[in-house]
Amino acid sequence: MREPEKMIIYNLFPLLAGPFSAWDAHLERASRMGFNWVFVNPVQRLGASGSLYSIADYFSLNPALLDQGSADSPEDQIRRVTGKARDLGLSMMIDLVINHCAADSPLLRAHPEWFLWDRGKVVNPSAKEDGRTVVWRDLAKFDHKHSRDREGFFRFCASVVEYLIGLGFTGFRCDAAYQVPKSLWERLIRETRKKHPEVRFFAETLGCTPDQTAETARAGFDYVFNSVKWWDFHSHWLMEQYQLTRNVVPSISFPESHDTRRLCDEFNGNVEGMKQRYLFAALFSAGVMMPIGFEHCFRKQLHVIRTKPRDWEDTDIDLTGFISKVNEIKTDHKVFQEEAPTKILPCNNPHVLVMWKACASCHEEALLILNKDIWNKQYFYSDSLQGYLQAGAPLRDISPEYVLDHIPAPFNYDLRPGQGIVLITKRDRVSTD
Repeated sequence: MREPEKMIIYNLFPLLAGPFSAWDAHLERASRMGFNWVFVNPVQRLGASGSLYSIADYFSLNPALLDQGSADSPEDQIRRVTGKARDLGLSMMIDLVINHCAADSPLLRAHPEWFLWDRGKVVNPSAKEDGRTVVWRDLAKFDHKHSRDREGFFRFCASVVEYLIGLGFTGFRCDAAYQVPKSLWERLIRETRKKHPEVRFFAETLGCTPDQTAETARAGFDYVFNSVKWWDFHSHWLMEQYQLTRNVVPSISFPESHDTRRLCDEFNGNVEGMKQRYLFAALFSAGVMMPIGFEHCFRKQLHVIRTKPRDWEDTDIDLTGFISKVNEIKTDHKVFQEEAPTKILPCNNPHVLVMWKACASCHEEALLILNKDIWNKQYFYSDSLQGYLQAGAPLRDISPEYVLDHIPAPFNYDLRPGQGIVLITKRDRVSTD
């Protein structure tokens, strides 16, 4: 069986981090916390709107990220950063945006046949949000299905991938991957891997049904992103989605992203809630991603146009130690590195979550006992925690905080607000029920 891949991702948001010359400190902090990948949002030259996802020139870099006084070329400036990341043991991933480009990109004049048009005007992407249609007028939609030059457009996409690989990126988060035909992804991934077998592709499929996600993943993607961030710890939908997709493709959880409100703002500064959500995201699925600033409980939402380095927040909160311990748990145990068989088990306290996982590639079994309540203590009781397990081997506490030296039977415990207890054992044989 293939060895699980460690996928612990730190999202370095370029507009907050500032010029490439300022990225070293962020990379070093990510490395110290135990991340092994860094995801960077687009760094190419932008259109007039200034949105990171409105790319005008795919083969030049955003001037706002350059050191204008440097003797190095723009490409060499970012190669120095990706080289620094490699020295720290970090792989670099970047957004691949080929579902649309900037509406004022020179591509519209050079290759009008690559775009969707309606009565002489280029089609702008749109989506339903809260019952209304939102139109992004700064974007132009590529015509993937009916272009008169599909081969030329494919070659353009392949050259963008090669350009970014040449800058030192070995992973691609494929923006709105479900909006691009599966056949294009299959060919692009296949041809890229012929030359660069180490490159990984990640499908952004948020908003898709599980069936749509699975169909997109079958194009050859290594990972998709799941919807853990929106789970209420009660509803059935998360486990239903997980069971439908886990045998098709591994997934990546996140407690917040650059597209969402900051969790610390949602929780009104509740630090225990921050720790609870990161612990669950990290242990639920094969991969985890965390955006810059989460470790210091930033409250100001990242914005693809307006965010600036001056938006860095000076807080007196430091979760780097806690995050490091959670990442260490994920790094050390294969059961947390794959889409393992997982069940939410019955509990006599509705405010406590009991999650069981069993490794499909080794003999590990794990229990997570989590206080869903981030404001109050909650009592948990079990006649014997061994009753939750298939194995007869003793449990060991590997929690990031308040580690127990002994696991008594019966087990009774007052969980602190948001607290999670992580227990691990070995079992004699693998079950994938």
